[in-house]
Amino acid sequence: MNYYRAAPEAMKAMMALEEATKGLSLPQPLLELIKMRVSQINGCAYCLNLHAVEARAAGISQQKLDVLAAWRESPAFDQKERAALTWAEALTRLETSGASDVDYNTLAAAFDERERVELTLVITTINAWNRFAVGFRSQHPVDQPI
Repeated sequence: MNYYRAAPEAMKAMMALEEATKGLSLPQPLLELIKMRVSQINGCAYCLNLHAVEARAAGISQQKLDVLAAWRESPAFDQKERAALTWAEALTRLETSGASDVDYNTLAAAFDERERVELTLVITTINAWNRFAVGFRSQHPVDQPI
């Protein structure tokens, strides 16, 4: 389904939200890591395909992308990335995490109030996009014929 054609006003609102995330103070590589990790959790191949290209363009190494699903075990991620990834997982898996005080305190130790709001907006937005793409069976382009 083409959800842009089916409900243009709804998608206009989604695009306005997406545009709002482009003027944030947080570094683009961090935001792309968040988008990739949330899309991994949600099983959104469309968004993973899209954001992998954007993540590399933002300067994220292929190695870091390769180990992102196991970031807790990898030395490739710094304290701020770990705090942001913890918060992204907590909000994406809200039904099991409850966005615990431990997760929030980890976030608060690494980011100021503005940055916490901005991260939460990006996490919320990519979760919404994942639900559109997965829910409506969006297909990413394939580079090579199957």
